[in-house]
Amino acid sequence: MLALSPLDMRDEGRGTRDGTWDTGQGTRDKGAVDEFLQQLKVVRHASPNTLRAYARDLADFLAFLEAEGVSDWQQVTVVTLRRFLNNLFALGYERRTIARKLSAVRTLFRFLAQTGRISANPAAELRQPRLPHKLPQVLDERQVESLLLAPEPKTPRGVRDRALLELLYAAGLRVSELANLTVRDVDFAEGLVRVRGKGDKERLIPLHEEALHWLRRYLQESRPQFLRRAKKVTDTLFVSQKGTPLTVRQIHRLVTSYARKALGLTVSPHALRHSFATHLLEGGADLRAIQELLGHASLAATQIYTRLSRSHLRRIYEKAHPRS
Repeated sequence: MLALSPLDMRDEGRGTRDGTWDTGQGTRDKGAVDEFLQQLKVVRHASPNTLRAYARDLADFLAFLEAEGVSDWQQVTVVTLRRFLNNLFALGYERRTIARKLSAVRTLFRFLAQTGRISANPAAELRQPRLPHKLPQVLDERQVESLLLAPEPKTPRGVRDRALLELLYAAGLRVSELANLTVRDVDFAEGLVRVRGKGDKERLIPLHEEALHWLRRYLQESRPQFLRRAKKVTDTLFVSQKGTPLTVRQIHRLVTSYARKALGLTVSPHALRHSFATHLLEGGADLRAIQELLGHASLAATQIYTRLSRSHLRRIYEKAHPRS
């Protein structure tokens, strides 16, 4: 049973010995939520961050059901779910957050129907809120160059940070993918990095010589120094000055700090991934190849970069055309 169960995370209610949840007005099957989260983890290979997000979102939904006096899954109707959505809007949640919470609820009810806990799926009738078309943040090539040059290359930490930034941009990695890399994942002979992405799927990404150069320097100069202070041996590629694996949060802070210093902008690590894909597309790369490099399961997820590329072409047109 998962410790991440949203029901375990809540203070309200009382657990019972038979695996149900006493809401004070009846019982709801607690094991169903635990089993659902376990399936996400084992069958769909959901990441710890995804599991935590589902647990939080479902905790909000279960709290709403308790407030509504709903004590059985069979009592949940499409009207109940619409009231839940209206409540989220009334509380001021953004549409993207509401869409994410609804996705968690829809996936849960699909599971409840598949396991025979409900006879009909009320969530199947519910429409996803329409999301605003928001293009991701992308840096131009000069901005990327300024960001990559921001670390001080004469210090062990600076060498590490330059290697980290170079790798993020060279391979278009998610921060979680970067944090999970081991030393063995970098193949210097072939100029490749092995990445484990969403769903635990592996992909091989080629690296250019500049990224390989800084990775070699980091592994030869900085990492051995950091590991001398470590209490525990690790094969994680990027480590802190104390020799412990860098966390996603630490990497995020690192990138944000250098971006403020070099560009005066608030830039997330994911902006380097977006910049990687956009620059490849503008350079003539095939959309299918970019999909493979990014590890997208669907080409639809990659097609947003065609919109970004069109925006780039329009800027060039307006700047260069004599009649614009």
